[in-house]
Amino acid sequence: MRTAIEGTGMYVPDHVIDNNRLAKVMDTSDEWIQRRTGIVTRHFAAMDQATSDMAVPAAEMAVEMSGLKKQDIDYVIFATMTPDYYFPGAGSVFQQKFGLDDVPCLDIRQQCAGFLYGLQLADAMIRSEQRSQILLIGAEVHAGFMPWKSWDVVLGHSDKEITQEEFNRNTRFRDRAVLFGDGAGAFVLSSSVDDNRGLEDVVLHTDGNEVDKMWVKAGGSAYRPYFDPQMFKEGDTTPILNGREVFKVAVTLLPNVVNEILKKNGYSLGDVDLFVLHQANLRINEAVQKRLGIPDHKVYNNIQNYGNTTAATLPLVFHEAAKSYSLSSGALVCFAALGSGLNWGAALYRC
Repeated sequence: MRTAIEGTGMYVPDHVIDNNRLAKVMDTSDEWIQRRTGIVTRHFAAMDQATSDMAVPAAEMAVEMSGLKKQDIDYVIFATMTPDYYFPGAGSVFQQKFGLDDVPCLDIRQQCAGFLYGLQLADAMIRSEQRSQILLIGAEVHAGFMPWKSWDVVLGHSDKEITQEEFNRNTRFRDRAVLFGDGAGAFVLSSSVDDNRGLEDVVLHTDGNEVDKMWVKAGGSAYRPYFDPQMFKEGDTTPILNGREVFKVAVTLLPNVVNEILKKNGYSLGDVDLFVLHQANLRINEAVQKRLGIPDHKVYNNIQNYGNTTAATLPLVFHEAAKSYSLSSGALVCFAALGSGLNWGAALYRC
């Protein structure tokens, strides 16, 4: 028995924010952002739109493509680092909005690698015959992490001049604030008796020694109270990324784990038809591609349009790539991702 992807779905909010719009609230430019990240636009959720809200249309699309009904779903795995509330997780909130009954919902927090971890969990449940129709979701609303206050300017509702004080504060965080976008992706996963189709393997790793390479320093049980006004003043509620270190780690660990899973399963790089890489930074993906020697036609990137959507990047890329490439039966897909924690891994899927 193997785990097969029976349906995929995606959703991005309506607000498309280009680099020139961000230049109105901090010292940056389209050229500066594209040269460093490859990002041209990203989507931000509306002020009343939470992570669970975006997961609903992505899940509906995936269920419709699978040919199933909502009532056929018997388990939900929800990967996000930006839940609607501090607690509970987004899974139960999503369940109510999606219209499921008392189907169990599991929330996981492996950030950019969350979807891969969820894929392994779903596969284990399906192979052990505990569940048969699993909805795996990766969704994020990063907008709440952003440092700026003038959302009317960012969203294009106003072209007013912001204060120099706010402009300077926003500029402190420009290396991170330009990276993120909001979005959701979903897979419907089912059991398949076809030995020539389905998930072949997942390899995962964690290294807690690298926690401070990518994290949000403020909030949580490490502090009394969880949040303090000083944290906001110092900017500790905005993600902290050590860009050079992250780049160096990513272009080493991602090629290593790709080679690891291929060797483990008796494949070479040439056997893979499509590489689906986490969309953290186009420059990272280009370096990984170069290090592995992967030709352009075997890689699909969409960070240019959406930015880094963390747990949503892998399902977003696969959903679009499957349409763009018209993946044929038997095509071998390699997923790979790295995120804070550090958590990273790779998966092999046979179409």
